[in-house]
Amino acid sequence: MGCANLPLTNKQKDLCKRKPYLLPSIKEGARLGIHECQSQFRNERWNCSTTSERSVFGYELTSGTKESAFIYAVTAAGLVHAVTRSCSAGNMTECSCDTSLQGGGSPSEGWHWGGCSDHIQYGMGFSRKFIDNAVKNISVKGGDALLTMNQHNSEAGRQAIGKMMSTDCRCHGVSGSCAVKTCWKTMSSFERVGRFLKDRYENSIQVLDRSKKKVRRKEKDHRRIPVSKEELIFVNKSPNYCLEDKKLGIAGTRGRECNRTSTGPGGCNLLCCGQGYNTHVVRHVERCECKFVWCCYVRCRRCESITDVHTCK
Repeated sequence: MGCANLPLTNKQKDLCKRKPYLLPSIKEGARLGIHECQSQFRNERWNCSTTSERSVFGYELTSGTKESAFIYAVTAAGLVHAVTRSCSAGNMTECSCDTSLQGGGSPSEGWHWGGCSDHIQYGMGFSRKFIDNAVKNISVKGGDALLTMNQHNSEAGRQAIGKMMSTDCRCHGVSGSCAVKTCWKTMSSFERVGRFLKDRYENSIQVLDRSKKKVRRKEKDHRRIPVSKEELIFVNKSPNYCLEDKKLGIAGTRGRECNRTSTGPGGCNLLCCGQGYNTHVVRHVERCECKFVWCCYVRCRRCESITDVHTCK
């Protein structure tokens, strides 16, 4: 698929056409964001389901809820991660490794900066250009408060990449004595970034829905406490994800598989919203205990197993 066939805004398509070499990173960023969202929420009542619509996430993109906050944060972070990885791999002409640290370090402590540090500043800059234009188009119906919220959460996702950066080092010396170390900055795995953003989601802050530029907490007693740019914010409370709502595109939890013995997320009691669950007996047949017989074929046994599968009513 080329730029013209992707579900992008006109400004995004123009940027894509000017820099077609970034298209694989744009696709990978979207894939990372969607996959991590669904991974983090796989056991929750809202499981980050996607639709076949151009918007991908449907109602959630304009809902102003904490779920919407997570979507904007994780997709912006996904784009930063994918573009930065591509820069470090040498797949881009206008970016490469971050050389700003080269030559520094602490000779007295036996280490120096070297290697290929991930250049997240380029990735963050491109993510702002590419995503913030789309946010304006999507948020226009919700007014200034929704626009401010969505842009804030996109930036919070980008900040998470920087916050989760780590330092890797390699030893040099006789017989691996580690007399000297070469170190470089590297991004964390996107799974770690996803867990960090999920924690931010759990502690997200409700803000006033009349905010234009300055974000203010909804709770009167806490309004003087500033909201960090690393926090996730939301305007509206989440709907009831237990029941199907076709108008809002909410699937409900009916038919979702659950864990009967768990008391936490994914457990039948929580996931099924107290509505109970059905139990099905499932029979699995597979090849097992395979052995190579000389010469030349593989002999296997046919194994059967029976398991109980529980689904919400």
